[in-house]
Amino acid sequence: MRLDPVLVEIMSHKVTAIAEEMAIALQRTARTTYVKEAGDYGTALANPEGHFFAYPKVMGVSGFLDSHVGPTLAHVKDLRPGDVVITNHAYLSEGLATHMPDLHLIRPIFHEGEIVCHAWDFIHSADIGGGVPSSISPRFSDNFQEGLQIPPLKLVKEGVMNEDVLALYRANCRTPDVNLGDIKAMLSALLVGERRVRQLIALHGVETFLDAQADLAEVAATKALAVQKMIPDGSYTFWDLMDDDYNSRVPIRVRCTLTADAGRIHLDFTGSDPQVLSAYNIPTGGHRHPWLTLKLMHFIFSNDKTIPLNHGIFENITVEAPRGSVMNPTPGAAVGIRSATAIRLNEALVGAMSAARPGVMPAASGGIMIPAVLVEQDARTGDRHVMVLQSLVGGTGARDGADGVDGRDSSLANQRNTPMEKTEEEAEAIITDYALRADSGGAGRWRGGTGVVFQVKIARAGSAVLGRGMERFVFRPWGMAGGQPGEKARVVLNLGTPGERDLGKLDIFHPEPGDTVTIMTPGGGGYGDPLERPAGTVLSDVRLGYVSVAAALRDYGVVIADGVLDAAATEAERAGRRTNAPPPAFALGPERGAWDALFDDATMCEMNALFMALAPGHRPLRRRALFEAVVPRLADVGPVPMEEVIGDIAAARVRLDEEMTRLRADVAAQAA
Repeated sequence: MRLDPVLVEIMSHKVTAIAEEMAIALQRTARTTYVKEAGDYGTALANPEGHFFAYPKVMGVSGFLDSHVGPTLAHVKDLRPGDVVITNHAYLSEGLATHMPDLHLIRPIFHEGEIVCHAWDFIHSADIGGGVPSSISPRFSDNFQEGLQIPPLKLVKEGVMNEDVLALYRANCRTPDVNLGDIKAMLSALLVGERRVRQLIALHGVETFLDAQADLAEVAATKALAVQKMIPDGSYTFWDLMDDDYNSRVPIRVRCTLTADAGRIHLDFTGSDPQVLSAYNIPTGGHRHPWLTLKLMHFIFSNDKTIPLNHGIFENITVEAPRGSVMNPTPGAAVGIRSATAIRLNEALVGAMSAARPGVMPAASGGIMIPAVLVEQDARTGDRHVMVLQSLVGGTGARDGADGVDGRDSSLANQRNTPMEKTEEEAEAIITDYALRADSGGAGRWRGGTGVVFQVKIARAGSAVLGRGMERFVFRPWGMAGGQPGEKARVVLNLGTPGERDLGKLDIFHPEPGDTVTIMTPGGGGYGDPLERPAGTVLSDVRLGYVSVAAALRDYGVVIADGVLDAAATEAERAGRRTNAPPPAFALGPERGAWDALFDDATMCEMNALFMALAPGHRPLRRRALFEAVVPRLADVGPVPMEEVIGDIAAARVRLDEEMTRLRADVAAQAA
């Protein structure tokens, strides 16, 4: 290190305080619910090369620590004091922006004519144009449908606002006034950062400030490597499935192989599916990226909370994300709901880490993050108001020694609840239910966290409800070490009435005034044998509404009558169920079990390698045709369980062999 360790620690707290003060300024002055209530924003200080060396610990989105502003700034020439660069372009920024509603601002900070760092912030804007209100839809097949693309350019030139950029922005946004309020809040936060950096330099000197940036990264790298050595040397593989690719019922597979060598970690996502013609692609640029390494960051910091939050944490982590895959699409692919894929991908990483060292990670979380959006139309003017009703998540997975968290899951973005009073202040619609969802957490010695039930009653004609990131309707959040999977998601129209019906996954739905739309999120997976959960704890779960009396008997073997535990009957019930068989490492659920029994890992790895050898435009169509030829009922519409869809596995395997032979021939013919 260049500086005294005590001074490095002091500088760590000071630069973190700057990033946090920027976050406070941004959140307090912003206009939209996304930022003020949900907390979908971020702030940081980056070194001259563009890597973050200061990041808030608890404010804003927690997962963007490994972002890099360098590729964005490379597109902007002749940076000067007072300049502010803006972008939301996923591909030109090489994954700094991961979908277009995320607006990123970067302010270079100069000292005596040289850049000494950059102040950065981002917000998720309420709307950036495109084909639907709020700009995000799973059905979009390319990036041009998703709104106004802003390449890296100067929003502010030497302290003067570029009004041409603002005029273009206003013309392509459904909610320009509130969004511009957020942009002004971002600019203010950057000024706070610059002012505090200048004060820090005046106090300690510019050389100390620059040396501290490097030393803090070195400290983080050293400490993180020590934690990573907890993972035994070797290679470990796990894969997980998204429900579908939106255009068909064919699931999207994400696969992770973790290789550990004396603490150094390599993540290889080869074997994952090719990019899709929907908005589930993650634009990472093919390099190490926050959403490829998020769970490793959580693991590292959870095991050593003294580590300064900066890019050095990732110094001993490398990745391989094949170009043309869902986690490294070619430019132009739609990316609006990349978070759904990122969640599943990181759960695959959790599975690989758990295979390496059982007990080191929790079971799968509910695995969703749904910004439930309401659009209301003014009957007199026709104006539409777009707002987030709630950022809905499931429960977290249980772990060895603790239940999952009920109704909250900060595993991706650390977003917060929006107060219902705030929602109802801005909307005519009424929130009629927001509660924990009974029986949704996976059973186990340690129970998975419950999901939630969220219900809105529509007030205005012409309203629309949009759901983003809706997942786990087909494949359950898996349990571990004998724990059971969590419950699947549901969306129901007019729940509990004669007109009740399942809506399935929402894209955009137009209810009538008086209708209710109810979203039920999944619970997390359980951990450990449910028969080992103390009967008194199960009784408490029943009394608190986490578990029903029927589920207490079905899942835990606990007999409760008239609110009272029958200890003798419980012991007899459990004794009749216990076996000496070792519990499975993962309980994936019957849907996943049926799918994997047909489409095993070796077959899928070969299949995806063959798909990647085809012309990019041909891959999605060929992929769908193959799966629907092997499993004809995938082409059906309706909520049929996956194990019924697959049907006779032996017959399907014959069809699979035939289709693989055809695919190999197609690839050979193209190569010739």
